Amino acid sequence: MLRTHTCGELRLAHVNQTVTLAGWVQRLRDKGGLLWIDLRDRYGITQLIFDESTTDAALIAAAKNLGREYVILVTGIVIERLSKNDKMPTGDVEVKVTHLSLLNASKIPPFTIEDETDGGDELRMKYRYLDLRRTPVRESLQLRHKMAQQTRAYLDSLNFIEVETPVLIKSTPEGARDFVVPSRIHHGEFYALPQSPQTFKQLLMVSGFDRYYQIVKCFRDEDLRADRQPEFTQIDCEMAFITQEDILTTFEGLIRHLFKTVKGTPGLI
Repeated sequence: MLRTHTCGELRLAHVNQTVTLAGWVQRLRDKGGLLWIDLRDRYGITQLIFDESTTDAALIAAAKNLGREYVILVTGIVIERLSKNDKMPTGDVEVKVTHLSLLNASKIPPFTIEDETDGGDELRMKYRYLDLRRTPVRESLQLRHKMAQQTRAYLDSLNFIEVETPVLIKSTPEGARDFVVPSRIHHGEFYALPQSPQTFKQLLMVSGFDRYYQIVKCFRDEDLRADRQPEFTQIDCEMAFITQEDILTTFEGLIRHLFKTVKGTPGLI
């Protein structure tokens, strides 16, 4: 591994250790004799410090040439910060840099990579790979990841089986228009993208798989509205040999489980 720690990992227990970090330059503050850089990765931010009185001049010059979103690799010694920042988990320490490598330079970003950015929706969507670096967007993806994990854990505990169903299917009459994909082999014929796995989960029930689930992509060729999307993900389930009360109990339990394990609200149980 190029790095020994992530940018959200260092604490007072790491003081006097030599560490190597890699990440993106969040911001740079030059106060004359002292230079600070906030280094960011998906785990957090660590402050780097360059002291002109004790740091090699070439290293200081290299640090001053860095810009926002430059990707760098640094090695240094963890020290306790004189002015601590209680708003960040790594706010008690900083890294006194002894070696710096530039992994990739960057153009000036079209908007600031901050929680409260100055980029509008269209600009952020045009540069989506930059928008994904922002904490609110990253946290949304992490929330989605945790929900998928806990959905699987809950349904697995109830003997559900996850089955991945085909995406290229025959067109079936449902509530919206299909997206169609032309067949290369059969000229003039088309596949449809599924509006739901309805046909396949019914086949599974007939085959004896009495409890099925899938976190599945669905496609519906509908006009864009606030409550409509052409592509979306749903938790798709099917059960056999059950009553209405079984359905309500099972999936109320799923919602309670997700709030408890993902959001930490045990009062809903």
